[in-house]
Amino acid sequence: MATATRAARDVSTRYEPVIGLEVHAQLLTATKIFCSCRNRFGDEPNTNVCPVCLGLPGALPVLSRQAVSLAIRAALATGCTVHPTSVFARKNYFYPDLPKGYQISQYERPLATDGAVEIAAGGDAFRRIPIQRIHMEEDAGKLLHEGPWSADKSGVDYNRSGVPLVEIVSGPEMHSAAEAHEYLAALRAVLLYAGVSDGNMEEGSLRCDANVSVRPRGQQALGTRAEIKNLNSFRNVSRAIDHEIARQSAVLEAGGQVVQETRLWNADRGETSSMRSKEDAQDYRYFPEPDLPPLVVDRAWIEEVRASLPELPAAKRRRFVTGYALPEYDAGVLTLSPEVADYFESVARASGNAKAASNWVMTEVLRKLKDDDRPLASIPVTAERLAELLALVDAGAITGSTAKSVFETMWATGQDARAIVEREGLRQVSDEEAIRSAVAEVIAASPEQVATYRNGKTSTLGWFVGQVMRRTGGKANPQLVNALLRKSLEEPGPGSANQ
Repeated sequence: MATATRAARDVSTRYEPVIGLEVHAQLLTATKIFCSCRNRFGDEPNTNVCPVCLGLPGALPVLSRQAVSLAIRAALATGCTVHPTSVFARKNYFYPDLPKGYQISQYERPLATDGAVEIAAGGDAFRRIPIQRIHMEEDAGKLLHEGPWSADKSGVDYNRSGVPLVEIVSGPEMHSAAEAHEYLAALRAVLLYAGVSDGNMEEGSLRCDANVSVRPRGQQALGTRAEIKNLNSFRNVSRAIDHEIARQSAVLEAGGQVVQETRLWNADRGETSSMRSKEDAQDYRYFPEPDLPPLVVDRAWIEEVRASLPELPAAKRRRFVTGYALPEYDAGVLTLSPEVADYFESVARASGNAKAASNWVMTEVLRKLKDDDRPLASIPVTAERLAELLALVDAGAITGSTAKSVFETMWATGQDARAIVEREGLRQVSDEEAIRSAVAEVIAASPEQVATYRNGKTSTLGWFVGQVMRRTGGKANPQLVNALLRKSLEEPGPGSANQ
């Protein structure tokens, strides 16, 4: 095992991965991009369709202004230049979920180019991953492989056909699966803040294809790339890229050549498999869409959209670091979701303790949200009630461990912290005499541990603290317990808190 691990490490030092991501984000419009059918997930198959999105003869597309506005928002939020004129094109290919036999997209003249997304680069450092282009296009339908008929056939749901998308193409400037994961998370956060997409990978409103190649370290030319499709979660993006890096490196190590192709990710088997040879642009026979004029976006429209943008994740993260004195890591986690960021900020302001608010939101709140699989908007512990709980800890009314127990009760019942503390008698014991008595009992009952401590193994203090806390039902003031224990343990003689 050690030999195999060392061999894999040696291979990784000889080759450098180069990764670019193509992210498709469904826009949060009420209707589809070229017709008035509803843009809504989860409806019965083939109920949100019309002649336009089904590609019936004679039906003509009409571009949605709302879709264009949201695409402009995505472009400005990622620092792209929005071009005054862009052109729609037909991308021709055959697949059962593509009713027209072509997809209306943009090719030579996209909506926007030359932006970037900022990702963490270790410690307090950040680096910018370039975005080459953002273009608008329509989504395809969806093949269905589950149903009473699925043993020998597949179905097609055209509800998604014609849903507006932006495709966001990064530069090939990521060099690990971890960086690709960071970029995708950061990009998703930008789209959420800007109100462009809901970023739900499980429902397919955010989808990602990864272009992966490897090259000998020190070489400037890019290696032959493979495009990986079917990446439906952040975890699978990372797993698929790691697998593909290892696969291509092994091919080169064996003296072979990597083939340019499209590969599918199989999450159950943890590997990619060849789907088809990778098409070039000429294979799609792009040509300008004859039924749509060029899209002209004037400066006033762009500035109107720019003025409506909220504070974006990178700016909010920097403000959290400078305004609340949070570590970069905390600020990065808290700003991945606008709802989480707003919740934290409300707790921090109400409690006056930003670091405690950060710790509680990142650990207890996010853990419970994940366990319950529920949105932040529906949680029973409001920001004001969590702030009240933190205030009780800061005031010494309850201990940190008691606070966690109180939080669980708050989550289960929706009650406020103060009522739970009073009803269950959880107030912290700061009576020095009561704690001194508990300390004396523990020391008297533990002669061997006392001798160990006095012989220099002072790390056993934590054991004594635990014993005292148990005797006081976890309610003793921890600082006072520590002080009284140290005083008693460091006194000569048999060891009594009253000596």
